[in-house]
Amino acid sequence: MCRGAAAPINNLKALCIPALLTFSLATSLLCSAQTEEQTAAFAQATQAMRAGKLEEAGAGFAAVAKQAPTFAEAHFNLGLVREEQGKYDDAVASFQKALALKPRLHGANLFLGMTQFQVNRLDEALASVKKETAYYPKDALAWMWLGVVYLAKEQPEPAAEALDHAAKLKPGDPDILYHRGRAHLLVSKDSYAEMFKVDPQSWRVHRVLAQAYAEAERHTDAIAEYEAAIKLAPTQPGLHEELGSEYRNANKIPEANQAFQRELEIDPNNVLARYKLGAIAVEQGDGAKAKQLIEGALREKPGLVHADYNLGRAEMLSGDDAAAIEHLERATKTDTDPEVVEQAWYQLGTAYRRSHRLEDARNAMQMFQKLKDQEAERSQMRLKKYEAEQDTNRGNATAPEQPNP
Repeated sequence: MCRGAAAPINNLKALCIPALLTFSLATSLLCSAQTEEQTAAFAQATQAMRAGKLEEAGAGFAAVAKQAPTFAEAHFNLGLVREEQGKYDDAVASFQKALALKPRLHGANLFLGMTQFQVNRLDEALASVKKETAYYPKDALAWMWLGVVYLAKEQPEPAAEALDHAAKLKPGDPDILYHRGRAHLLVSKDSYAEMFKVDPQSWRVHRVLAQAYAEAERHTDAIAEYEAAIKLAPTQPGLHEELGSEYRNANKIPEANQAFQRELEIDPNNVLARYKLGAIAVEQGDGAKAKQLIEGALREKPGLVHADYNLGRAEMLSGDDAAAIEHLERATKTDTDPEVVEQAWYQLGTAYRRSHRLEDARNAMQMFQKLKDQEAERSQMRLKKYEAEQDTNRGNATAPEQPNP
């Protein structure tokens, strides 16, 4: 299938069928043209489909549709059954019959488009789903499927627009978020490919490559690409700050310090460069400088990551254990990085001891040891899992090929 096709489609279809069946049943009870017998038969077929008895449901809906040929909902639900049975041509015919009788029947254009999608009739599927979004603009599922069809047609930009709209209508839906992320990833990929094509020697190309290497934790390669970008654009804001971060990740602290300093010369308002210089000052034991830099950064941008931990360390280096305890206690409660939380408990134990709060110090060190042991256990489990996977891979690699029957 095309690059935009996605895996969880059949599951989505199964989830939304019961809701549409309920809608169709409720409508049928209000249609005076149907006899009580036909209404009962429709309800029985609906219950059969809910129970997964597709043959019984199909026979029931077909009978109702034959007895009441203008009953659009019967044709619609018959289409749902045929689609579930994989009888796509029959399903399309039933959906089209329902729409001929009732062009705005809720869900009919959507499921017609979904069925056309299944047989790779993408242009027809797009037209059908577009009608559903036009008739029911608040239907998040219809907008999601519009995005899915656009993805299958390798048109990520309109797909992203449709899926953004679906996400606004139904925030937090995992299926919508999945397809939306896929669409935006493809838009980014296409944009970068065009950028490489237009100007392969651009500093932006080197920056994108550097960012990709950084994400993959290939810090040496990232540094090389950032340095190449800086040669082409030596005063471009942001480049030295990003380079400094990679130097720091590679444990090249003097080079990181120099890069952050250069960034502030180019852009004195770069808060991240100022904050990271403060973090380096903590590591170098200069509490006064660290405090000045970190607090200056926080005035511009409150809530920087690990700020309480770094400020606590800076206060300890400056000899203000009371202020350090306040920050470190907050770090143990609010920081989301387990390693930072673990270290915050260790530093907190030290600050408590220096403040003669011996019971608190013992408790803090016990918590530190507990977290350290938990992390060691998780590391062992990850190692065992990795070794088991390697054994499995080696087994698969050495297994003899089976002769063809």
